[in-house]
Amino acid sequence: MPQLDPAPWLMILVLSWSILLTVIPPKVLSHTFPNTPNAQSAEKLETNPWTWLWH
Repeated sequence: MPQLDPAPWLMILVLSWSILLTVIPPKVLSHTFPNTPNAQSAEKLETNPWTWLWH
């Protein structure tokens, strides 16, 4: 059964994964986001308690 011989398939698997892992991550990491989030103000908003009508 030649398909059980790991010699050619293992090398193909290792080469394909090594190519994918060297080509894909730089392409993905080179993307930039168009809008950067701004820091929110440190002031706290005053909230009013809500009256529970059924209690």
